[in-house]
Amino acid sequence: MHNENLVKMANDISNFFQSDPDRNQAVLGMVDHLKKFWDPRMRKAVIAHLQAGGVGLSDLARDAVRRLEQESSSALSSG
Repeated sequence: MHNENLVKMANDISNFFQSDPDRNQAVLGMVDHLKKFWDPRMRKAVIAHLQAGGVGLSDLARDAVRRLEQESSSALSSG
């Protein structure tokens, strides 16, 4: 899947969670959605896109992907 599609999908998801007045809950909700509904390859690709600068990602999407990256790194180091 191309980065443009992943960015669009991530931003669409972030638009839904943007309505939550609690920013942390919005990030957690988006992370949960990505973990439940995105294929592991898609998650890896969007993390790589963020690491390469994250062009086009909304602020909420950036925060969620950053959190997803941290959780993925923690799972790898503790597993």
